[in-house]
Amino acid sequence: MADVKKVALAYSGGLDTSVIVRWLIESYGCEVVCFAADLGQGEELSGLNKKALATGASKLVVRDLRETFVKDYVFPMLRAAAVYEGSYLLGTSIARPLIAREQINVAQAEGCDAVSHGATGKGNDQVRFELTYYALAPGIRVIAPWREWNLNSRESLMAYARKWNIPVSATKKKPWSMDRNLLHISYEGGVLEDPWKPPPEEMFLLSVNPKKAPNKETVLTIDYERGDPVAVNGKRLSPAALLAKLNEIAGKNGVGRVDLVENRYVGMKSRGVYETPGGTVLHTARRAVESLTLDRELLKLRDTLIPQYASLVYNGYWFSPEREALQKLIDDIARPVTGSARVALYKGGVTVLGRKAPKSLFDPRFATFEADTVYRQADAEGFIKLNALRLRIRSMASRKRR
Repeated sequence: MADVKKVALAYSGGLDTSVIVRWLIESYGCEVVCFAADLGQGEELSGLNKKALATGASKLVVRDLRETFVKDYVFPMLRAAAVYEGSYLLGTSIARPLIAREQINVAQAEGCDAVSHGATGKGNDQVRFELTYYALAPGIRVIAPWREWNLNSRESLMAYARKWNIPVSATKKKPWSMDRNLLHISYEGGVLEDPWKPPPEEMFLLSVNPKKAPNKETVLTIDYERGDPVAVNGKRLSPAALLAKLNEIAGKNGVGRVDLVENRYVGMKSRGVYETPGGTVLHTARRAVESLTLDRELLKLRDTLIPQYASLVYNGYWFSPEREALQKLIDDIARPVTGSARVALYKGGVTVLGRKAPKSLFDPRFATFEADTVYRQADAEGFIKLNALRLRIRSMASRKRR
C-alpha cells in the first residue's frame, strides 16, 4: 500500500466518498485530491470544498461539465432512443463515463499515481468508472475501497464517520442513496430494498406527485434540428439550459417517475427509483418528429439497436469501439430529424398533440382516405398475393401431409 503517493478521488461529499477520503489517508498514507464534476446537481456542490478539506483532502477540483454532459453524452444517447429494460432512461449510467474521463484528466494534471471511486463491489458504477479509467489510461492504479475495507453497511459507514467527526447527510430515517444530475435523480438502497413497498413520497425532489399536479394540461412545443432539441416554445436554449427548463416544467406536472427492478451487469437484480422529467419529454417528442422524418426501414433498424446500445451505456462501455461504431450509424440516421413536436403534460403523462417537419415523409396525397390521383389501389392486390405466397405454400404442404 505504501507505493501509492497521491490519489484522485471521484468525490460527491456524500456518505461513501466522505468516509473514503479519511480511509485512503489512514490505509495508504497518501495524499487525496478530490474531484467533483458539476453535472447539474445544484446545491449539492455548496460547501463541498470546505467539507473535503475538513475530511483530510489536500484540495478539491470542481469542473463545470453541464453543457458537455448534455451536448456530448445525453443528446447522443437520446438520438439512439436508448431505454434500458423498457423503462430506465440511463441518467446515472450516462454520467459515469464523463466523470471518469475528467477524473483521469485531473489525476494526470495533479500528478496522481492512482484513482479511486465510491462505487460498491455489488453495483454497476464500479464497472462504468473502471472501464473508462482503463480505456483512457491503461496503466492507472485503481483503488476501490468497497472491495477492500470491512465497512460493509451504511451503519458501519456512519459509525466510521462519527469516529472521525465527518459530517454526512445520510441518516437512519432516510438511509437511501441518491445520485443527481441534469438528466435525472436516482434513488436506491435502504427502505427501497423491499420491492413490494412504495417509495416514500418525501423522497422525490424533481417532481410533484402526479395526483397533486395541476388539473390543467401544460402544452409545449419542442423544436429539433438534425436529431437534437434546440428550442422550447420557440425559444432557443443551450443544451443544458433546455434540459433544465424542461425539468422544471415537467416536474411541476409530475412527469418522469419510474420504479424499476432492473438487472445489474454483475448479475443480481436491484430496485431503482428514478425521476427523469425533462428527459421523458424529450424522448417522447423526438419520437414524434422521427415518425415524420425517418424512413420506415431506417427507423426499424435504429430501433432494433436500442437494447444493444442501452446495454452498452448501462454496462459502462461508452468508450468502446462497438459503442462508437453504433453511434456513427445512429448519428447518420438522425440527420433528417428536423421538425417540431407539440406535447401535453398532464398529471405524470406526456401526450403528443401534433408534429410537423419541413421535409416530412408524410404525404397527404398518398395517405388520404379520400379520392386521389397518385395511388392505384388495384396495385395492392398483386402486392398482397406475392407476400401471401409463402403462407399459401406452407398451408398446401401441411394439407398434403395429413
